[in-house]
Amino acid sequence: MKYQIMIKILMLLLSRRKVCAREIAERYEISVRSVYRYIEELCVAGIPIDVARGRYGGLTIADTYRLPVGYFTKDEYTAAVNALTAMSSQVSDEAVLTALEKLQRQIKSERADTSVSGGIIVDGGTWGDTKKFSDKMAVCERAVNESLCLDIDYISRSGEHSRRIIDPHVLIFKQNVWYVYAFCHTKQSFRTFKIGRIKSARFTGKTFEKREISREEIPLNFGYRSEELIELVLEIDKEKLPDAEEWIGIDNIEPRGKKFVAEVSVPDDDGLVSKILGFGGGVKVVSPAAMRNKVIAAANNIIATV
Repeated sequence: MKYQIMIKILMLLLSRRKVCAREIAERYEISVRSVYRYIEELCVAGIPIDVARGRYGGLTIADTYRLPVGYFTKDEYTAAVNALTAMSSQVSDEAVLTALEKLQRQIKSERADTSVSGGIIVDGGTWGDTKKFSDKMAVCERAVNESLCLDIDYISRSGEHSRRIIDPHVLIFKQNVWYVYAFCHTKQSFRTFKIGRIKSARFTGKTFEKREISREEIPLNFGYRSEELIELVLEIDKEKLPDAEEWIGIDNIEPRGKKFVAEVSVPDDDGLVSKILGFGGGVKVVSPAAMRNKVIAAANNIIATV
């Protein structure tokens, strides 16, 4: 009985996205305390449910969350859709129509591993990603197009978690990575958020008025100041050319004799040395000497630990 109620609570949240604990308690004839206990178990199972107590509180589930692939079999999906379709033709109930729409959307999402917008296929997730990135991408795209505020759980590069209310203005695609440029209510200024680092996102139910911003105002260096960039001269082996082209772009590389040379400005962060070492000696730092020495020292440390 307990797990049946937990499943019903989950389906109700997927349909409504926000429900108060007392309504759930009355609907399924359980105590409010039991509702919170069941919600806690669902959260432990990895379902992103946010609990806000008080007069205007409630239980909300992230708009980026979808049922796992294979949650229903094909026959179960068909039976559920047929039943809801028959019910909607006889009863004019908005909740039934919403449930039918969400179930049909879930079926479509399981038929493809990528999100499709017009003639563009977007798959920016990692290998093995079960469409989580596509779901986040779809939510951000809708927020930009419809001027909808988002409540996001964001994880920075250093691993710091933060909750932000943002007004998404523009989607940016750079170096095979998707970002959303948004006004952050916490910082009271525009920030660039990497979509892959958004753990979960939910619509707040509020809209915003887009501010006038020009292309020149958008910092395409994504938070790196000029003093945090380094001018590199790299020598690239032919065998590593395809990988180097994907990293720094074809236009930044030119042939010189039997080698290829690139002169490029890149962020001088903790990941730069690791990126260069990842080419296995196929990319060498010509200048500056300080960066070349850093790479050599890191390579020696790796050799010493083998």
